[in-house]
Amino acid sequence: MTAFKYILLTVYIIVCIALIIITTFQSKDSSNSAEDTYENPRANKYFEKNRGRTKTGKAQKNTIILGTIFAILSVVTVIVFVI
Repeated sequence: MTAFKYILLTVYIIVCIALIIITTFQSKDSSNSAEDTYENPRANKYFEKNRGRTKTGKAQKNTIILGTIFAILSVVTVIVFVI
């Protein structure tokens, strides 16, 4: 059981570090997105449709996945160390 605790803590720390790095390198959304929509609505629809293929889309998807894993590992870690 002790080895499982150490492995769990190691994975938890790795996920924490990865989540911090991914969120740090993300760029913020543009503040003039409404202006972009009015200027070139066709280009904006193309970008929205293919958002998952861009670097920004992949970073957002990875952040959501790592955030979910972080939440699950947090609950599991508390359960394992309390019992």
